Amino acid sequence: MKGWALVPVDATSQGDHFRAQRERMVRTQLAERGIRDVRVLEAMRNVRRHEFVPESLRQEAYEDHPLPIGEGQTISQPYIVAAMLEHLALRVTDRVLEVGTGSGYVTALLSLLCAEVYSVERHAQLAASAESTLHRLGYRNVKIRVGDGSQGWPEYAPFDAILVSAATSEMPPALFAQLGEGGRMVLPIGPASSQELQLIRKIGGEPEVTFLEGCRFVPLVEGAVGSG
Repeated sequence: MKGWALVPVDATSQGDHFRAQRERMVRTQLAERGIRDVRVLEAMRNVRRHEFVPESLRQEAYEDHPLPIGEGQTISQPYIVAAMLEHLALRVTDRVLEVGTGSGYVTALLSLLCAEVYSVERHAQLAASAESTLHRLGYRNVKIRVGDGSQGWPEYAPFDAILVSAATSEMPPALFAQLGEGGRMVLPIGPASSQELQLIRKIGGEPEVTFLEGCRFVPLVEGAVGSG
């Protein structure tokens, strides 16, 4: 995707029949459960989550649970997405790395919250689908590539923030190396049965870890990416 001009679809136009569901999601699943970042709430109020799930699941798009998107991957529960974004404390000038593009939903949210989004997805089919959806909806400040997310995207480092949407047993060293001084990274750490969301700040070149809350994500697969 070329260029950085952001012209997202107006959520109030073009027959957006899900707007009431999205408003209810923001009110009951996010605000009432403690999400306070006004920019995060507004982004989630405007990004059409139903556009990022299979058509057969669109009626469930704004419910409080993850949904399958193919390739053994899921679109995460709205609350956990909002919590991760809030803990990143994003600024409009930030350059952000996303590990695990998935459906492109979180990518769209990031594009509204910061200046530049670089997203890495292991599955070529998911990356292509996400890129197509993002382009169709008008999100232009995003670049997507297929690759091993644990290795980040060093050509565009350093990043002000990194969001990892897959669980790992420990913080990938390559990702921390690509985090700028004072930068923030949010990621789930732990085995499938017992993961914990962590906020890692880079202070004086060293990690400062804050433990946030329990969560459950698909595992981050490391290593070479096959052609299939």
